Amino acid sequence: MAVIGIGAENSNDEVTQYQMGRYVSSNEAVWRIFSFLIHERHPSVVHLAVHLENGQRVYFTAQNAVQRAAQPPSTTLTSFFETCQNNDFAQTLLYSEMPKYYTWNQSSRRFIRRKQGKPVPGYTDIYSTDVIGRIYSVHPSNDECFYLRLLLVNVRGPTSFQQLRTVDGELCGSYREACQRLQLLENDAHWDQTLNDAVISSHAHQIRTLFSIIIST
Repeated sequence: MAVIGIGAENSNDEVTQYQMGRYVSSNEAVWRIFSFLIHERHPSVVHLAVHLENGQRVYFTAQNAVQRAAQPPSTTLTSFFETCQNNDFAQTLLYSEMPKYYTWNQSSRRFIRRKQGKPVPGYTDIYSTDVIGRIYSVHPSNDECFYLRLLLVNVRGPTSFQQLRTVDGELCGSYREACQRLQLLENDAHWDQTLNDAVISSHAHQIRTLFSIIIST
């Protein structure tokens, strides 16, 4: 491929340089003509929402604002609660384990039991895969949502926001209190995990700021 153009001397045209330097072999040409996959990601990762009750993100217009406020859309978190209410197997799972056994249907906005995969011993029509569920990280400055996430990481099969912060039959006044009652704050393990999560997705100055917030909390 030849590229001819008139430009200023010593111009740094990266697009032209890429076009002139790229080589497409016959193998790559055939691969692209038949629309074969260029790359693959394995295992799949499903992102899981975390928010306070009625705190999910809502998109609305001037015409449907009232309706959307009265009936906020379902999220992976609210669907997780609903699934645990109606399914005994789901009550054995952590929130992050849901995508391993259920698929998230974006159109109906609910979890649907997988129909393919490795059969789970002791259960009929339950199949597991190697899909990874990743709960969105929450900054410690958003304290109630942070402790809500901590509960979701440790409590299996919650059926509602209220049940999640219920310990020994008593409804706690906050998610932090529920974490304390469950002895999840007895050591610094939750802070260690928070920093480990931050290392994956944050820049150095953000990690330093997070550490400063942790030691002042």
